[in-house]
Amino acid sequence: MDSTQLAQYLEVTDSFAKPWLLVQLRLKKLQELREKLSENEYADALADIHEDLMSLGEWWRGIEDEVF
Repeated sequence: MDSTQLAQYLEVTDSFAKPWLLVQLRLKKLQELREKLSENEYADALADIHEDLMSLGEWWRGIEDEVF
């Protein structure tokens, strides 16, 4: 699945409010751009995505049935 297909899936399933899926989309887009980026640009972008993922924390605790 490429980033376009993933974005379409997120749209069809109304999943843009699920932050972990947005992280997946960002990772997929970064993967597709890998060959066009320098090593530093890639590492910086990956670090930014990782930071955002880690900042999600455990927001889902107590509402697992609603969001998963």
